[in-house]
Amino acid sequence: MREARFLVALASALALAACARQQATTYVIDPATGQPVPVVMQQPYAQPQAAPAAGRGLFNSRQSAPVYVSPPVQQPAVMQYSPPPQYAPPQYAAPQYAQPQYAPPQYAQPRYAAPQYAAPNAYAYAPMDQPYTLDSGDRLRIVVFGQDGISNAYIVDAGGNVNLPLIGVVPARGYTTQQLSQAIAERLKQGYVREPHVSVEVETYRPFFILGEVTNPGQYPYVANMTAETAVAIAGGFAPRASKGSVKLSRNAPGQQFNAEVPLATPLRPGDTIIVKERWF
Repeated sequence: MREARFLVALASALALAACARQQATTYVIDPATGQPVPVVMQQPYAQPQAAPAAGRGLFNSRQSAPVYVSPPVQQPAVMQYSPPPQYAPPQYAAPQYAQPQYAPPQYAQPRYAAPQYAAPNAYAYAPMDQPYTLDSGDRLRIVVFGQDGISNAYIVDAGGNVNLPLIGVVPARGYTTQQLSQAIAERLKQGYVREPHVSVEVETYRPFFILGEVTNPGQYPYVANMTAETAVAIAGGFAPRASKGSVKLSRNAPGQQFNAEVPLATPLRPGDTIIVKERWF
């Protein structure tokens, strides 16, 4: 009787122990199917004790130890970690500075130009084939065909006029010989000569004047095609202190006067005044 009670108490204890070992079932969502799956957590409890041997009480049947099978747990996918790209520091290139090229200064050699003589007015260089104009001092030969009382030699006076019989004073300064002949013919037509034919020519040109550093300065008759150098020779040549490079030329034109420094080869005209300068060294 005592043994039977002991066995009942033992069976009750074992049943209570088995109930205590049972755990609540946990469910997880399967990522592949989306269905809940039970998960049984293994407990660190000791294996249950086998039932007592047969023939020692009421429970004489032999029971096998319970076997717990864990359901397969799908491992979550492991993400592959890629390291961030390595940062390469920027490369700074050193600035390249061009070396300055030194060029030696170029000094221009001074050029010495030949001295330029002040050119006189264009009238002073007029070629000798230009019509000659009359002025005071010119001696003219005036011929009126069929009128011997008028035909004669006349000098242009200081006022630039010629005085003829019948018609009186006729202006001549600044006129050419042809212009003067036409002016005399017009005067003769005014009740003196019906059809006058007049000819005027220069018998003696008015003189030129040379002053300054020459041997014999003064007034000299004009010679055709003469130059300043010829005029100096007519006046006896240069004085010891004369400047022989150029001379000053003064020329009277109708209503104006021209003054210039000219070389010795400049052609002259009647009435020109030449001044030879003095040198200072």
